[in-house]
Amino acid sequence: MPASPVAGAASASSSHHLSPAFPGRAPWGTANKLRAWQQGAMERYLQEQPRDFLAVATPGAGKTTFALTLASWLLHHHVVQQVTVVAPTEHLKKQWAEAAARIGIKLDPEYSAGPLSKEYQGVAVTYAGVGVRPMLHRNRCEQRKTLVILDEIHHAGDSKSWGEACLEAFEPATRRLALTGTPFRSDTNPIPFVAYEEGNDGIRRSAADYTYGYGSALGDGVVRPVIFLSYSGNMRWRTKAGDEIAARLGEPMTKDAVSQAWRTALDARGEWMPSVLRAADQRLTEVRKGIPDAGALVIASDQDSARAYAKLIREITGHKATLVLSDDTGASNRIDEFSHSDDRWMVAVRMVSEGVDVPRLAVGVYATTISTPLFFAQAVGRFVRSRRRGETASVFLPTVPDLLTFANEMEVERDHALDKPKKESEEDPYAESEKEMEEANKEQDEDTGEQEQFSFEALESEAVFDRVLYDGAEFGMQAHPGSAEEQDYLGIPGLLEPDQVQLLLQKRQARQIAHSRKKPDEEADLLELPAERRPVVSHKEMLELRKKLNTMVGAYVHQSGKPHGVIHTELRRVCGGPPSAEATAGQLRQRIEKVQEWATRMR
Repeated sequence: MPASPVAGAASASSSHHLSPAFPGRAPWGTANKLRAWQQGAMERYLQEQPRDFLAVATPGAGKTTFALTLASWLLHHHVVQQVTVVAPTEHLKKQWAEAAARIGIKLDPEYSAGPLSKEYQGVAVTYAGVGVRPMLHRNRCEQRKTLVILDEIHHAGDSKSWGEACLEAFEPATRRLALTGTPFRSDTNPIPFVAYEEGNDGIRRSAADYTYGYGSALGDGVVRPVIFLSYSGNMRWRTKAGDEIAARLGEPMTKDAVSQAWRTALDARGEWMPSVLRAADQRLTEVRKGIPDAGALVIASDQDSARAYAKLIREITGHKATLVLSDDTGASNRIDEFSHSDDRWMVAVRMVSEGVDVPRLAVGVYATTISTPLFFAQAVGRFVRSRRRGETASVFLPTVPDLLTFANEMEVERDHALDKPKKESEEDPYAESEKEMEEANKEQDEDTGEQEQFSFEALESEAVFDRVLYDGAEFGMQAHPGSAEEQDYLGIPGLLEPDQVQLLLQKRQARQIAHSRKKPDEEADLLELPAERRPVVSHKEMLELRKKLNTMVGAYVHQSGKPHGVIHTELRRVCGGPPSAEATAGQLRQRIEKVQEWATRMR
């Protein structure tokens, strides 16, 4: 095999000694120079020449450029004769073919069966396509030496059939390059062609051959720093059982109550979404002073919500939003048109959550109830791609504990765990004691009839600016939409170095606190506490409250002789509020105090 020009030229240098845009020795067939991490990953690969290679790089870092650079080298040195790219969506399949064409590799994105035209050096297909015809792709790998690029390989674990199809189709491949830009799956489905290594705790975790995390990319200026603006507010909804529930988004609640309050906030008929969209549009106007073509994206839960949000944006801004629906045949074209325009807003259902390259997106609204770290990282990844030093990204969130936790841990690198921990530990920040919570909900609790169905009707919502999260720290005090305090944070310049963002947020908060102290008491109608003194409350703390209530009720059963259900029903009548499974932390504490009061009287 010919000696590696890349490895030979740069083997004495490690990737962290190179500049963010490494200035030379780009492998054959590439028009652009490589970034430091891409060069480092190339060196690692060419030194080891493995059959399987897993590269984990943060969204926006340039995985496509790295993969196609490597493909170009392998083709040029006759290690492989053809390339197969497997992508999650039809749009990404076409995007890969376009990117490959720019460096001289012709991939057919429309391939379905039969012999490939001689003008092409390979194909771009989807995981779903491989799932339908695995033997077609196996035959192609057996006939010619093939490099398979598995883009966002965690999708090969989306279903057992897809994983099995990938194994069957690409087992004979000469080389396999797996790429991912997000934390791996939270389930335990093994991902094809990924190596797992057992740790000291007995849990097998995925082993990447090269990792380039968000923290490293931020330091290199490859990605933008992300400012998260979180909004709270009072929500009111009605359950299927007919109970009307009121709760403040962000205060401690059971998982189901959090979900219902969250869905109430995202209902376009309430006041929360219009207020947040109005704030996000003001933020976009500020960002455009430094980034004239900056765009904004709403990630919606479903098509009806997406249409409603697009209508709200038209009413708020006077301009039409680009609407992208996943089952629309023109969706890919609309994304392309938006990418090359200077239009302000796009609204999409999931479709733009992963891999789709719209570098001018700088403002986002997370308007979906999906709460997995995988999806969150994909969504935020749409806004972090940096085009020049100093650009910042702004993402608007509902104050939901899981989302705030994800936002605070943007720089944490994770691997896919193939085994579940035998017991909860600090190593898994997303491990929720669901089983314990279920038992606590059921333990000696009142009969709530249709409670399990958790159907609801959103009645009303309001938005309150809650806090800003940046680089693991929290800033700000609660403020009404449209207030001078909110405008202070919306008006942060769109072009700032990361350390300047931190300094400016600290100054904004100090000013807000000083202004708050001058207010008369009757005007302090919001939670006048700085963000760092309002920590995110976990489900574990809710679990402890529920356990404490059940323990207190159990003790009072022996003292009073009344059944558990009767006591729970009486507590609910006296204190108000929904069944315990949906009660807020404040309501649970009130019931605990009331039981203690009853028990004291009987002594």
